[in-house]
Amino acid sequence: MQHLAEYWIDKAEGPDELLVERGGIDAFNRFAFASDPNLVDLAAYPGEMCGDEIANIIRSISKPYGKDLFYRNGGAVTQVNYDRYADAVNLDALSASVNIRFGLIVRRADMRTWPTEDIVFKSPETFELDRFQENGLFPSDAVAILHASTDGLWYFVQSYNYAAWVRKDAVAIGDRQKIMNYRDDPQFLVVTDSKVLTNASQRVPAVSEVQLDMGVRLPLSDPGLKPQDFDRQNPSACYAVKLPVRNDDGTLRLVTALVSTSQDVSHDYLPYTRRNIIQQAFKFLGEHYGWGHSCNARDCTGLVSEVYKTLGIYLPRNSEQQGSSPIGSSIRFAPDDAAGDKLAVLECADVGDLLYAPGHVMMYLGSVDGQPYVIHDLSGSGCLDEDGKRRDGLIRGVSVTPLTPVLMSQQETYFEKLYAVKRIR
Repeated sequence: MQHLAEYWIDKAEGPDELLVERGGIDAFNRFAFASDPNLVDLAAYPGEMCGDEIANIIRSISKPYGKDLFYRNGGAVTQVNYDRYADAVNLDALSASVNIRFGLIVRRADMRTWPTEDIVFKSPETFELDRFQENGLFPSDAVAILHASTDGLWYFVQSYNYAAWVRKDAVAIGDRQKIMNYRDDPQFLVVTDSKVLTNASQRVPAVSEVQLDMGVRLPLSDPGLKPQDFDRQNPSACYAVKLPVRNDDGTLRLVTALVSTSQDVSHDYLPYTRRNIIQQAFKFLGEHYGWGHSCNARDCTGLVSEVYKTLGIYLPRNSEQQGSSPIGSSIRFAPDDAAGDKLAVLECADVGDLLYAPGHVMMYLGSVDGQPYVIHDLSGSGCLDEDGKRRDGLIRGVSVTPLTPVLMSQQETYFEKLYAVKRIR
């Protein structure tokens, strides 16, 4: 897909200009975590919390959906079902004061509304978006563990930008300082492809062919390790990284894993340039849409968040949170702002600027003949043709589209509902 990216790189003004230096990115992140309540610095997270406070956090996620939901067999989610889920949440087990534990994620894992793998949809006919899916976590992600389900198979965890339920067997519990040192290790590797795999390992199956998604940051292992410590593979052709592994008792162990030098990874965050923004976004082109990181994919906010993570920038999880965040510089539109006024603003937009409509975020690429173009991840959409007539079912997954004709609903386009343009710097 990179030959398609080159078209937009060639159109960009100063594609290799360094837009923000590393010190500026560090300052951006410090401001983001200090000012945005949806971003959480786990290094400063309390080691002890009131049980009632934890219960309120859980209730903010684990609550009945606002509309009817249905299982794959067509049966409706009833109050009896919700009562069963509520029982699994195990709030009665919370004590007045709770000691917070910390852990690292050992494999790609779903974050769920409830401690269940039940899949539900908005209609009996549409098996697309699992409404109990909230987010995804990746190997090396740090989490605070707030609570456990009644059956003991799920943890309610807080990551840097979301809180929800995750399978217990995806979390390795360890010393908080050890986890923070792991997270902040100055010698690290960043995954810069949409997905890469660690090398196969017969000696340590837990680190064999582990999927690592874009933006995953892994500390490099001690370069003084002997060759036999590299699983009898050629160390000169591989990067050696530290991967978290879950022991049988649930505790954390850090193990050396190998990533081939032929894979798309970087020894540091990528420079913040227009070229890198475009190249990173286009590595997802054509990927299936995955609501809340389901389908081994991602959604619209996952797309932009993972691109910016390769630059070392961390964003809130949801589009509404991103759009309303104090981070970056934003221009906001009123519902009655004229199309011409919006287009005038977009004429000054830069590559990588984020465009927000209700429930959706798009990344600006440039314009062609006055038409703004974006790359974004769509669950399915139609568009308006040149005569203003609706054409259905044409756009799904990560796609490059003109902005103005893509439909958000039966009658309205994303452009008509556009409420903010945000520059991430």
